[in-house]
Amino acid sequence: MNVASNLPARSRFFARAMLLVMLALASLDAAAQVRAWLDRDRIAMGETVTLNIESTAATTSTEPDYAPLLTEFFVSGRTSRREFVMGTGGSTVRTLYAVALRPRRDGVITVPALNVGSLRTQPIPLTVAPSAAPSPTRTEDVFIESEADDPDPYVQQSVGWVVRLYSATPLISGQLDQDAPEGASLQRIGDDAQYQRDIGGRRYHVVERRFLLVPERSGVLTVPPARFEGRGAGGFFDDLLGGGRGGALEAQGTPRKLDVQAAPANAPQPWLPLQNLTLRYQSTPQELRVGSAATVTVEALADGATAAQMPELQLPPIDGVQVFAEPVQADERFVDGRPRVKLTRRFSLVPAREGNARMAGLQLRWWDVRGGEPQTTSLPPLSWTVMPGAPPAAANAQATPSPSVSGDIAATAPGASSAIAARFTDLGGANKAWVLAALLFAALWLFTLVWGLHRGDAGKAPPRPQGDTPPPPSGQVDLKRLIDRGDLGDVADALCAMAHPPARDLDEARERLADPAQREAVDELQRARWGGGSAVTAREALRRAFASGPQWRSVPTRTASPLPPLYPHGGPERES
Repeated sequence: MNVASNLPARSRFFARAMLLVMLALASLDAAAQVRAWLDRDRIAMGETVTLNIESTAATTSTEPDYAPLLTEFFVSGRTSRREFVMGTGGSTVRTLYAVALRPRRDGVITVPALNVGSLRTQPIPLTVAPSAAPSPTRTEDVFIESEADDPDPYVQQSVGWVVRLYSATPLISGQLDQDAPEGASLQRIGDDAQYQRDIGGRRYHVVERRFLLVPERSGVLTVPPARFEGRGAGGFFDDLLGGGRGGALEAQGTPRKLDVQAAPANAPQPWLPLQNLTLRYQSTPQELRVGSAATVTVEALADGATAAQMPELQLPPIDGVQVFAEPVQADERFVDGRPRVKLTRRFSLVPAREGNARMAGLQLRWWDVRGGEPQTTSLPPLSWTVMPGAPPAAANAQATPSPSVSGDIAATAPGASSAIAARFTDLGGANKAWVLAALLFAALWLFTLVWGLHRGDAGKAPPRPQGDTPPPPSGQVDLKRLIDRGDLGDVADALCAMAHPPARDLDEARERLADPAQREAVDELQRARWGGGSAVTAREALRRAFASGPQWRSVPTRTASPLPPLYPHGGPERES
């Protein structure tokens, strides 16, 4: 008896479609990739660094060729593990290799590219500092050291705090804790780095943990000592004979004190303490045309700050040119225990008239924590000659679809199955499977849509009575998030959308606000966007004024007239 014949036609179609989709996805093989990285990019002579290599090639069965490393490094501690990762695009087999490298000399050494099967890694630079003065002999099996990258930081300066756990015996388990000091915030960053170091003729395994310390007030800041409790790989006989090499291990560091300085009186506002700050243009247009958008991309690289501490990147106003800013792209990482952030923002310039256009260079004022003096980093000014807009013929030519696009449109018309088949013959095997899967998913989506509409006709909810009661003030949480992290233009759009009915622009939304403090905050927002005001000041004013959401004035509603309409048929009658 054929069970499939008893199933409804829709169920049989759905089962076959799902089977085809699963077979198509199973035939896909993601392109294999390989990448390599070091757990640290700067070490001292005599220390080791871990080279990590990750490969997604499912057929790779051999480990990387480590022979090129022997010229500049001593190689030891090779390990590997393989894991099966499920993702939205299917399953991936990922293999991670790790090897310990000890440099043969100091200076800048390049970790060479390595072959992993048919794949090849990229070379990586490594800075090796000369060995420091000989350390005194340590008798402890385990001890802790901690240090800050700046012993006398300023208020709200991002300080790199490093805790190192030294162990002369292998550790089986353990816990390393560092409490936050009073009057400062402490946040753990990144993963632990592990390496080896010789101290007084004894070999120690080092676990390095990094933190971000931000003092909140001036004065003496006492950082509590770090603590460790764990067990070493000694064994039963070591504990029985009192060798002290195994069993329970404990260690505690020493408290450290930092002299936190207040912000100087001549410091630029908003207060921005940094190690260094650079600005550059990633791209600038060669020419401007009336009515056409051109792109300017600005990049800021700050050493010693996170993205939340940086002021907003805004271009100076340009006479006769409208400037539209895209959201900021932030890339945060930590180098030598300090945060570094790269901010990238694109601006679209749309000229309104012909002539000369000049843009002053973007400027950011900050405080140099190393030199103890204010600094200003600026970009050079830019100037263009605005050309006339493109003629209508050129615009029509740009709007005309290309042959490839028109071919795609024609292929979707009825009776174009032969064109589709011809296009499939030009695709590779993996692309065929992707296109097939996409078509099947589209067919399933259409089937589900028709079935849902058919089922939904019987269960339609009764129409909602119309009234003048405004909807609840939704979106307040999003407004707070936008004020803290979003673009100022997004904040303005959110205020317009939260009005009931929605406001056409920010000026209309401001007039409909009932709270004077909220209207003043909107003025600060406008000055920060267009009048050269401070984005930090605007955000603070918006946070205070809109803490409980916007307060709107009541909008008068039109009431129906008790008199009958003058023209009940929709207009005056014509005279014959």
